[in-house]
Amino acid sequence: MDGRRRFYALVAITIFFGSLVSAWAQMRPGEQRWRALSPADRERFRSNAERWRQLPSNERSELRAREISRQEHLRAEAAAARRETGLQMEAERQAQFEARYLLERKRVEQELRREWEERRRREMAPVVERLKKEFAPPKASATSAPSAAPAASGSPQK
Repeated sequence: MDGRRRFYALVAITIFFGSLVSAWAQMRPGEQRWRALSPADRERFRSNAERWRQLPSNERSELRAREISRQEHLRAEAAAARRETGLQMEAERQAQFEARYLLERKRVEQELRREWEERRRREMAPVVERLKKEFAPPKASATSAPSAAPAASGSPQK
């Protein structure tokens, strides 16, 4: 299931970048943004765009619908947070509040993701070591190997 979530997250990112590709192609400022990207970011962008182009149209449509749904959910959450404050604001200030809410939410989620990944790495390291010991082939030791010289008589020695 985790792999599936990663796939859908990657596809959502690809959708986002795919829509940017067409928007940037029509705008001069897009060229400036493109040049501002690091070579690694440019390559990631190209790779995502290519993956997006290779998806069947029905999958692209499904992913677009999911992304629209996700964005609507986030906007509704931001509006609910604004309403919970009880503040009376003009439309422009409401829009600013909601945009800032979404920005802060994204920052918090990124930090939580980083913390979770670090914690997982810390906690899985001993698990991997324990499994490594558990699944390592048994070592042959000198004490457990049968002796080379058999006993001279069949009677026990005292």
